[in-house]
Amino acid sequence: MGSPALAAALVEARPLRRVLVANRGEIAVRVVRACRSLGIESVVVTSTVDRDGMAARLADRAVCIGPPAAGQSYLAIPAVLSAALGTGCDAVHPGYGFLSENPEFAAACVKEGLTFVGPRPEAVAQAGDKARARSLAREAGIPTLDGSPIMDMTEDAVAAARELGYPVLVKAAAGGGGRGMSVVEDEGQLRGRFTAAAEEARAAFGDGRVYLERFVRNARHIEVQVLGDKHGNVVHVGERDCTLQRRHQKVVEESPAPNLPEDVRRDIRRSGVAFARALELDSAGTVEFIYDADSSDETGRAGRQPYAFLEFNARIQVEHPVSELVSGIDLVAAQLRVAGGRPLGLAQEDVEVTGHAVEVRITTEDPARGFVPHPGTVTVWEPPTGEGIRVDSHCEPGYVVTPYYDSLLAKIIAFGPDRDAAIDRMLAALDALRVEGVPTTREFCRSALDHPDFRAGRVTTNWIAERGLPHYLENVR
Repeated sequence: MGSPALAAALVEARPLRRVLVANRGEIAVRVVRACRSLGIESVVVTSTVDRDGMAARLADRAVCIGPPAAGQSYLAIPAVLSAALGTGCDAVHPGYGFLSENPEFAAACVKEGLTFVGPRPEAVAQAGDKARARSLAREAGIPTLDGSPIMDMTEDAVAAARELGYPVLVKAAAGGGGRGMSVVEDEGQLRGRFTAAAEEARAAFGDGRVYLERFVRNARHIEVQVLGDKHGNVVHVGERDCTLQRRHQKVVEESPAPNLPEDVRRDIRRSGVAFARALELDSAGTVEFIYDADSSDETGRAGRQPYAFLEFNARIQVEHPVSELVSGIDLVAAQLRVAGGRPLGLAQEDVEVTGHAVEVRITTEDPARGFVPHPGTVTVWEPPTGEGIRVDSHCEPGYVVTPYYDSLLAKIIAFGPDRDAAIDRMLAALDALRVEGVPTTREFCRSALDHPDFRAGRVTTNWIAERGLPHYLENVR
């Protein structure tokens, strides 16, 4: 708490007055509504295809900054900064994706006198480099998977893999979303994929550095939501289970994590806070862990650490609503308050996780065709309502799904007194959801949630590929 970096961040509280929302879609709508709840004005940037979107209409003002291509609009740092300064904003909220974890953008905001609603630029840079983040975790005493240093030569990777043992995961040091990541089972595959992974990472993130990590075959993805402020306070808001994934992309998230031994739950939460403190976190973030599902068997746990640090996301997550519902804490509002210099106003003992929440992502993808995104016009949009149901969306009848951005239409979140009740409410909500004009993942999500494996909490990160998708395809034929 007494470090120079944190001391420099201790500034007089200056509540935000006008915030530029540097994003689009449902997260832009979410931030605009959070600003309104705090009496903060909002300005939304848009591309030409989003000028009449829901976020633009809800905000106090909208500024078109470029054509549809993200590189000429939502990723164009000069255009975003010009919009913020030209409209008299005193802060920028980046949402998730786009520029949210770009340290150069965070630093540019600060240089221009704008408050970046997120961690300090130095923290964004450190967290965004997976190799540096792993080192920080180890220094904080947090378990990490066995891995290699950064490398750029195939023969170095081959030697490292022989020492680690197969299978191994080739991972990009920068970025996320599964890009630059590849599971290899043997030396032949490694020789063929190492260079390809580096090239994919370079194309996606402008950084081709990669490293190897031991691959956990029967893994669960557990992450801890953390909050920090500029006064050295850090708390966790429980953990989420984001195990149901396809190609490293999350499909279903829930909180708290089911079937997690209480000693592991306690340790993972503590590790999340320890990493946030080591990073000197002064905003919202998520510490991601891999949990070895085989370790739930006491014999399997002998001599094996059941969980390990994966990475840190220095931004609000897509799945943040499940943590909000089980804790009663508005995480986006908390981001805005602490960005203005206010203390969190709560200690760890004030955070109480009760009930259970489940979230599904409804996207315009066709599971029967390899989840290919499907642009088109939404002709009918009738979201579900009812007790315990929340819908975060920017969708409405006539909404045009373009090929320029991700295919997310909505996040449906169900809350209940326990996990079974939350799942039942989610299934009813998916039955009530009506979408026409484009294919969606609604039926696939329903199939997954209603499967006995999910009901019993017996899924791993490879479950969709191995069981979930085959089960769905068998039943839709």
